[in-house]
Amino acid sequence: MSQDQFLSVEIRRRTLLASLLAAGATAALGTGRAMAAEPEKPSEIIVRAWGGSWVEALKAGVSDSFTKKTGIAVRHDLTEDNEIQPKLWAAVAQKRTPPIHVNWDTTTNATKSALRGVTEDLSDLPNLKNTTELAKPVGLDGYPIVNTYGYVYVLAYRPSAFPNGAPKSWKDLLDPKLKRRIALYNDGIGFHFPAQIAGGGKLEDIPANMQAAWDFIAKVKEQQPLLGEDPDFTTWFQKGEIDAACTISTNAREAKKNGIDLAWVVPEEGAKFDTDGLWIPKGLPENELYWAKQYINHALTKDAQQIWLDGLGLPGVVPGLTPPADLVNNPAYPTKEEDFKHLIRISSRTQVENESKWFAKFKEIMQG
Repeated sequence: MSQDQFLSVEIRRRTLLASLLAAGATAALGTGRAMAAEPEKPSEIIVRAWGGSWVEALKAGVSDSFTKKTGIAVRHDLTEDNEIQPKLWAAVAQKRTPPIHVNWDTTTNATKSALRGVTEDLSDLPNLKNTTELAKPVGLDGYPIVNTYGYVYVLAYRPSAFPNGAPKSWKDLLDPKLKRRIALYNDGIGFHFPAQIAGGGKLEDIPANMQAAWDFIAKVKEQQPLLGEDPDFTTWFQKGEIDAACTISTNAREAKKNGIDLAWVVPEEGAKFDTDGLWIPKGLPENELYWAKQYINHALTKDAQQIWLDGLGLPGVVPGLTPPADLVNNPAYPTKEEDFKHLIRISSRTQVENESKWFAKFKEIMQG
């Protein structure tokens, strides 16, 4: 499938049932007036989210407007995605009500849950008909997950630390002057694939032979990098504790918005492109499931996506979104075929089958 096809709008046929749901959703999310056919509204729904600028953007773009239109409060649970995953799996297995209504998750983590059979089918959401192919989880039947945007793991850097110009390669992280001044995710996510190339390996050798990646990561380990999660990167840049990081551009952009001089590049070896999505765990009461679906359906509207993703600086899955002024023609905001030429995309299934091993290997190297 070409990237043009991947980004094109897919016109999907709706069943009569979906049409009826669309009418109900229009009333609930368009006018804010409840219809007699709507299930009872819960006092709140709980949405798991990442902290910092991530949850702030979700609140501004999706949660607040959902509450305004439905009267249902939204509570954000900031438990880390990898921490809440086993809790959701256990709740479904034990036929208990899950602790959240909607999970904002990486597509890879969400795919693990979908393959485990713990996700609700979302293929009846009316607004799916208005999304691009990016919304569809690849390699899965139906919509056990709805992808909501894409993102790039860029090399973010402080220009003052690179007086000779922007870094061109991930190998530039090995400069002795950057010792204890670089940061990576604590499981290495986003870094495994470009490390494979930087270490002299090939993408086609993933996952069978990634020794090149581990050898390069061992060299980076000697730089004593800081290891953390999304909110940490913004904080570290703001406090002047790091000069470079493999991170999602959102984190660097947030620090830049707060007055820190930062930039980011896609190095010559490439950078990982991935997606995040929303899904609903099985086991919710029927009325709460209905309104959890309405939350995700609302997240697929143009207005909600525009505000939400402006806050994150990421390309969405609804056509016609306006890129933030600072990200027009930016390599971290891909929208066209040519934008993807230097981005690395590995199938979700391959990542699901191997990610835990990759994470374990990365941590073994960093702790060794």
